[in-house]
Amino acid sequence: MSADSSVLSSRNLRGSVPVLTSITFPYADPSRNLIENSIRHSSLVWTRRGRGLVGFGTAARLSTRGEQRFVDARSWFKQLLDQAQITDPISRPGSGLIAFGSFAFSLTSAFDSRLVIPEVTVGQDDEKSWITLTGTAQQLEGATFESALQRLQQAIAEASVPENLPGDIELTSGQLTAGSYLQAVRKALEVFEDSGISKLVLARDILARSSAPIDLGRVVHELTARYSNCWTYLVDGLVGATPEMLVRVTNGLAEARVLAGTLDRAKEGADAPDFAKHNLFDDPKQRHEHQLAIDSLTESLNPISHGMQSPDEPFILQLPNVWHLASDVRAELRADEHGVLPTALDIAEIFHPTAAVCGTPTKQAGVVLRELEGMDRGPYAGPVGWMDSRGDGEFGIALRGGILEDSNLMRLYAGCGIVPGSVPEDELAESWAKMRPMRQALGAE
Repeated sequence: MSADSSVLSSRNLRGSVPVLTSITFPYADPSRNLIENSIRHSSLVWTRRGRGLVGFGTAARLSTRGEQRFVDARSWFKQLLDQAQITDPISRPGSGLIAFGSFAFSLTSAFDSRLVIPEVTVGQDDEKSWITLTGTAQQLEGATFESALQRLQQAIAEASVPENLPGDIELTSGQLTAGSYLQAVRKALEVFEDSGISKLVLARDILARSSAPIDLGRVVHELTARYSNCWTYLVDGLVGATPEMLVRVTNGLAEARVLAGTLDRAKEGADAPDFAKHNLFDDPKQRHEHQLAIDSLTESLNPISHGMQSPDEPFILQLPNVWHLASDVRAELRADEHGVLPTALDIAEIFHPTAAVCGTPTKQAGVVLRELEGMDRGPYAGPVGWMDSRGDGEFGIALRGGILEDSNLMRLYAGCGIVPGSVPEDELAESWAKMRPMRQALGAE
């Protein structure tokens, strides 16, 4: 089954949207490792703690760039849903017709933001499992669970690559050398006094070149094994395990996990919880950075909600590579004058970019960081995730990841929050710590 993919320019949406049929079948007796066992090199993945979604093939696709990338995506998906025939007896977040998405961080980026609707999707949550087929009505005529299962098995085989031993990894400078990054941090520290900016998030990249083709399925499995508390994603070669949920929308409830404040656990003595409490939770600089991120989110969410609920104090999130200050927030969404609730993609656009990945205030910080970084972030720190026909979905921030640029080459990214008093050498070390998940997954550490 292979529907005609719809690759559209950002200015040519009307009349180009395919008419799709989508049928979801309950998976009566799935393996508890259904999601893990389905992940392959060219699959689409969103998973955490063994639950999530894995997609295969392309029933339809949108590619777009620039300031209107979110508007284009919403318009295209709405037009597609208006014409689609959807049969979904499961009716759960992630069942029925869904789209995986990845969006460029910057409106000036050369990276194509995209939505991809898979031909085959397998989903599993804590209560149900399912298979969804999507294509033309002719392609899906007479489809049964047995034929869907057969198509899933075929799709898994098609998305696989020949097994080979992991290659040797050589790490080299990317668009910014380590020295250039230190210089950018020093310049950022000079900006604060007169600019009105209180925080800048500066990113850097490195290149990881492998002596053998990189198997993204293996990378995902390594990430899920080590970082099960993160959301692991794979969309068109963009892969990583993010600890930060930009937004989850479920039946009119929006939730987010905000991170700001980081300590490298690899430093001597830094692995003890008391160290994290003293140097993170009790540190005024770290708490101030975290509060900036909370305030930014509150400002964005209040106009479309009945008020955000957040804890009085953040908690310390323990990951294998770092400690983070974290807060989980939630809000009941407010319908517009037509009674329509905001979708996951709507809120992802409203939230992006957050103070945690850009700075405070975000607009001014965005202009300055582009000058100081001098690089195209591409999809790094942009929204990545999925949404379904009901408007439910999950979009994380594309952190702790990289993008496959050719079969043997991956570009890894990391960024650090710079505030008055930051030490450039410490920020460089923190960026290495944030790249550790991908270096481990590639076998470079």
